[in-house]
Amino acid sequence: MAQSHQIIFGVNPVLEKLNASSEDVQEILISQGSDRSALRHISREAARRGVRLVNVDPKLLDRLVGGQRHQGVVARVEAFRYLAFVELLERIAPPSIAERILILDGLTDPRNFGALLRTAEAAGVRHVVIPKDRSVEVTPLVVKASAGAVHHLDISKVTNLRRAIADLKKNGFWVVGLAAGSGESIYGRSYPTRLVIVLGSEGTGIRPINQRECDFLVSIPMLGQVSSLNVSVAAAVFLYELFRQSPEVDTHEARS
Repeated sequence: MAQSHQIIFGVNPVLEKLNASSEDVQEILISQGSDRSALRHISREAARRGVRLVNVDPKLLDRLVGGQRHQGVVARVEAFRYLAFVELLERIAPPSIAERILILDGLTDPRNFGALLRTAEAAGVRHVVIPKDRSVEVTPLVVKASAGAVHHLDISKVTNLRRAIADLKKNGFWVVGLAAGSGESIYGRSYPTRLVIVLGSEGTGIRPINQRECDFLVSIPMLGQVSSLNVSVAAAVFLYELFRQSPEVDTHEARS
């Protein structure tokens, strides 16, 4: 059974949650005796939105986060709500909508996932699709690693990534896979504005069954002795190349 609530921790994740959906925040726990300006700012924002604020012993926060760095603040919030994939298809159905959708094939490291979400949101991505099985989910650590960016993204979980990719192609999307073995550089192609970007797991990359659904595969040129980049770093390089090519693909208005 899915949990009805969870915690998030850290100054930026809590502030971003207050900004994005304060109605989901049940209460905010702040470390007693702290006089940090960032915590005072959270207290003011919570009061302005009518969110319950409780001063607690710092040791309680330590226990709640299991030793992670909480920066003196923890929030109890409604559990993260994933967007149904059928609703995603409805949102992107109009062929005139320019959209970039990120698909993650089996990412398992929560810090990589959080860092990748932070970059994706900054680069204009609105929608992320992950598999239901053998994949990291949105956890408190992911929220912290994303600096709260996860609160501004729609994330869908699907049982079959290959079928999800095929459905997006039926809706007029081209699909590009980032694959280290590809002979084509990310800089050698102009990309359509309706684009699905597929990234693989940290160790094995995109699974062959999903790689075959890609319209083309590209790689990041490597000049050094190391043969690959961390997946969150590789995603940042590629997403900002897409942004450089098409800065007019601006989804921020659609979010408001």
